[in-house]
Amino acid sequence: MPKRLQAGFTLYELLITVVVIALILAIGVPNLGEFSRNSRVTALANDLHGSFMLARSEAARAKESVTICASADPTAADAECDGTSFADGWIVFLDRDGDGERSTGGNETILKTFAAAHQTIHINSSGSKFTFAPTGLGAEGNAFIAMICDDRGNTLAPGGSSAARRIVVSPIGRSTIIKTVETISASVGTLGVNCTS
Repeated sequence: MPKRLQAGFTLYELLITVVVIALILAIGVPNLGEFSRNSRVTALANDLHGSFMLARSEAARAKESVTICASADPTAADAECDGTSFADGWIVFLDRDGDGERSTGGNETILKTFAAAHQTIHINSSGSKFTFAPTGLGAEGNAFIAMICDDRGNTLAPGGSSAARRIVVSPIGRSTIIKTVETISASVGTLGVNCTS
């Protein structure tokens, strides 16, 4: 009978493959955790920023006041502005009477809701609500500032940006996300509201 060669791995090839996989895991797994933390902060900052943009454009479109406010139970049908922090979740609603509070009588429609943030993230802000006038400008003439952080605070994260995000809404209603360590530090020095206050 003729001999047939069996195709397969040699012991050396198998050991080298195992070593390469172990190195990739040793380098990749810690970075994956950091990537996940950065993604949570960035996603939450984008959601909050998008909420301000939605509220402003809807106020100008509908010619009515629109309020964004922290809500302890934002997904409830009768959600109100009863949250102490935007980390609890928030709602964007047509504020027909312009008082900054949602009347549950049915005429102040909720435009968008956002659930509570991940438990590792906290949001400090200059207030728990912001109202846009029918013109799209801030109704009260004050700026709104929010700082979104986890336990790393305003430190340099992989990629060159800060591990924190800062949202500033000017009195004229324009919102901006700040994401560099130096700019956030300068903004905190000028406007207050940091990761711990």
